[in-house]
Amino acid sequence: MHAITIPEPGGPDALVWAEVPDPVPGEGEALIEVVAGGVNRADLLQRQGHYPPPPGAPDYPGLECSGRIAALGPGVSGWAVGDEVCALLAGGGYAEKVAVPAGQLLPVPSGLDLVTAAALPEVTATVWSNVFMVSHLRPGETLLVHGGSSGIGTMAIQLAKAVGARVAVTAGSAEKLAACRELGADILIDYHEQDFAEEVRAATEGAGADVILDIVGAKYLARNVAALATNGRLAIIGLQGGAKAELNLGALLAKRGAVTATSLRARPLTEKAAIVAAVREHVWPLVESGRVRPIVDRTIPLREAAEAHRVLERSGHVGKVLLTV
Repeated sequence: MHAITIPEPGGPDALVWAEVPDPVPGEGEALIEVVAGGVNRADLLQRQGHYPPPPGAPDYPGLECSGRIAALGPGVSGWAVGDEVCALLAGGGYAEKVAVPAGQLLPVPSGLDLVTAAALPEVTATVWSNVFMVSHLRPGETLLVHGGSSGIGTMAIQLAKAVGARVAVTAGSAEKLAACRELGADILIDYHEQDFAEEVRAATEGAGADVILDIVGAKYLARNVAALATNGRLAIIGLQGGAKAELNLGALLAKRGAVTATSLRARPLTEKAAIVAAVREHVWPLVESGRVRPIVDRTIPLREAAEAHRVLERSGHVGKVLLTV
């Protein structure tokens, strides 16, 4: 088969289309013939040499895909060769085939085409696990989403609105904020022009955000704590603004706030399977009913993965960028 390889870390041109050995499904795994895969910022970090795959995962980038089951390893039940699926991966999605633990498979939601389904696994698993399983967002609460027009952001807006929460978002342009508004965002903040902590407090009559989903990290830490409501929960899932910052524990203590930091890729298989099962139970019905939908900015052939990385680095997109085989 062919896959996108990274012989040496570097810029987008470090991605090389090459012939590689076919994967073989092991115990409890399914082999997928890939139709499409999602592009995530973690892939950019891996390309640069900063985010290696966990032990046992393929060396090729790609944290999610859709396709058809081509073979089943020993011990797999509930799936059949030919099933159309999408999957959460530890790596290997930038390839014509990938082996994945069966617990990380999801059926393609009814009413959704196979290519578009590739936009779902990473964002739904990330949002559901952090906003709902860890931070316990409830109806009537306020969620602040940084990067509201990203793949993660567009899914977080929709899921929060579906459960009856109020949503504030930050984004870097009027066009991106307009896209967030169309998805249901209530409070729109241009991070170039406005202080999000002040805007959130003003919009909530001083209360603040009950849950904050943050992709920025260090640069936003102090203002995130300032924006938190009493008993607020800050979920950090990215470090685009750095990894080290000073935390005023007194300010956090006064609000009885909580800070969590999670990543999905390196979690044990049992934890991933539990998250995927929760997504299938809670999110899939919303997708199948049309209340929640993946937002796809564009599709690009897998051979041109370098261009997809350039698109993400320019940050001009809204929603997901997909690679098609």
